Amino acid sequence: MDVDRDAAWALFCEWTESDSLRKHVLGVEAAMVSYAREGGHDEELWAATGILHDLDYERYPDLETGHPRMAIDELRRLEYPAELIDAVAGHADFLGVPRVTPLARTLYAVDELSGFVAACARVRPTGIHGMAPKSVKKKLGQPSFAAGVDREGVRRGVEELGVDFDAHVARVIAAMEERAAELGLEPDSG
Repeated sequence: MDVDRDAAWALFCEWTESDSLRKHVLGVEAAMVSYAREGGHDEELWAATGILHDLDYERYPDLETGHPRMAIDELRRLEYPAELIDAVAGHADFLGVPRVTPLARTLYAVDELSGFVAACARVRPTGIHGMAPKSVKKKLGQPSFAAGVDREGVRRGVEELGVDFDAHVARVIAAMEERAAELGLEPDSG
């Protein structure tokens, strides 16, 4: 099956009403596309993977029985490529699916981090604009800030991807900054 980013977005929107979850997957998509461009990968596939990784999270948030199992079943039913489905499965450590492809390793490396970058941007008067990796690292060291973010997962993702931490954070910031208005990461207007 040829993967189409817009079809993936339409499917995600059918399953998800939450504005914050929609913005999250768009942030992940932005980072995924940035890495796809750098590596000469299929941008549509990488964008769709970023969008679809949390397809079932709103409907089936229980990690014991739901997310991402229902998404995996739906993506198989719709005949999405195995590489995309494996990446979706691999982003959930508790499923024990190894991340062996660049697609899977990249999704894992950008998922938690993009959410954390968005949280950092929301507390800055300038939003994501002018954000530096140093400030993200400082916030990562504050366990009470965005406490739901798996900091060990962020570290492990960068390690598995085999990139420099600061360069990775800078890439995610830059990718999300290009779509700041869509992601709700513009400077506070009031």
